[in-house]
Amino acid sequence: MLIATNERGHVLKRPSKPAIGTMLANLRRGNAYMVLERVDEEQPGSWYIQVLLRENNTFQLEYRDGVPELHYQTLTVSQEKVLGALLGWAGGKPGWQDGFIWNNIAEQFGHNDQASPGRSGGAGRSSNEESG
Repeated sequence: MLIATNERGHVLKRPSKPAIGTMLANLRRGNAYMVLERVDEEQPGSWYIQVLLRENNTFQLEYRDGVPELHYQTLTVSQEKVLGALLGWAGGKPGWQDGFIWNNIAEQFGHNDQASPGRSGGAGRSSNEESG
């Protein structure tokens, strides 16, 4: 099941494509990030994609595929590209990562890391580190 959450704590279970687009379009100071999390008891680990609207109006996009070693980040100025990535990830479409230069940020997390989305050091809190 997909769950969408924003900084204000608004939670949507099984969000529609328009709802995801609206959540992204509504990012601003005080509501600067959103997380799409895939919750599946048969798949252990944390599976999510999250986006942070940074103060310089760039988007910091991250995803994690289950384990800390598979945690990636990129930056873009294109809200359209971010929406495409969010919808592609949510729909499990192959190639949704294309069009970005992804940096593995696993070194920021320990091997015993159980970080939840939105609190991983990425979109959930402002990061001053530039990557890319």
